[in-house]
Amino acid sequence: MSEVNQSKRDFLAFSGKAGMATLVAQAAGINLGIVDVVRAEAGGKVDPFRFAIISDAHLYSMDDHKFDQQLIDAVTKVNNMEPMPDFVLFGGDVAQNGTEDQLVKGKEILSKLKMPMKIIPGEHDWYLDMGEAWRGLFGDETWSFDHKGVHFIGLNSILVEDFWTGPGLTPKERMTVMEMLESPIPGPWGVHEQQLEWLAKDVKDLAPSTPIVIFTHSPLWDYYPRWNFQTSDAPEIREILSKFDNVMSYHGHVHQTLYNKIGNMSSVAAMSTSWPWPYPPVELAYPETRMNRADPSIATDGQGVQIIDLSGEFEGLVQYKPFEDSLTPFMQDGFKV
Repeated sequence: MSEVNQSKRDFLAFSGKAGMATLVAQAAGINLGIVDVVRAEAGGKVDPFRFAIISDAHLYSMDDHKFDQQLIDAVTKVNNMEPMPDFVLFGGDVAQNGTEDQLVKGKEILSKLKMPMKIIPGEHDWYLDMGEAWRGLFGDETWSFDHKGVHFIGLNSILVEDFWTGPGLTPKERMTVMEMLESPIPGPWGVHEQQLEWLAKDVKDLAPSTPIVIFTHSPLWDYYPRWNFQTSDAPEIREILSKFDNVMSYHGHVHQTLYNKIGNMSSVAAMSTSWPWPYPPVELAYPETRMNRADPSIATDGQGVQIIDLSGEFEGLVQYKPFEDSLTPFMQDGFKV
């Protein structure tokens, strides 16, 4: 599944500038993403490694739901990769309705991974009990770690102001509000002040040359706020990380192929293991990333591989390749970022 161009230049720089590093982000249809991190130039501190991204399982309480098998398939594909990823990131929304049995089901499936996993929450995981079951199963939602010269950060980006206490909403009613894609009630999501303070302290002593990878459920840019395809305090996050040469942001939530770049931060969206969202009616910064889906009602339609090559050889070529078993392949000739 993996296609790697071994560049010898700087790590993770999304740019059309020749000679920058290769990033291979593989989105296996609606299943998963694979990222190969290449070696920096001689004397650099980044050793080559790979990590996988799985996101947005949206598991239901019923037994043998089709989303169960789609998550199982994603886990199997990651476990069978050669070389095997060093770790896996799950990008949020294990559950659909936030119930403990849905989260437990997700943990049981994800426990079959042969490598370590880090996870952040999505709104579907959180608002039935305000994260109590999620924390009990998965631990802290805000974290960071260093791996082979790269600093990784996970944030909870789906926090909203209290809209439920005043009107006396039950936990289930609160969850129902948060499940709605276009709900005007909760207001914009964000990471809020406590996490911003934590982030500033976390990166304070890191050198500007340190490669940064940050994970959030929602995009760190205003993609389509009407559907909460945004994070309200993303500008503050970008400002805190502005001192770094290279920042890579990965997010879930949108269930579609997507790319954007603001300043030193490049963003890539992970597909989901559940279903694909249609694209909202907005102009994309890089419209060639749009998947051509002939029949969104077919769960496996549009499966393929997304390859982002930022080496000097291809100067930022992005291509999509269909799987042989894909019902409606989405192939585009590619474009330069």
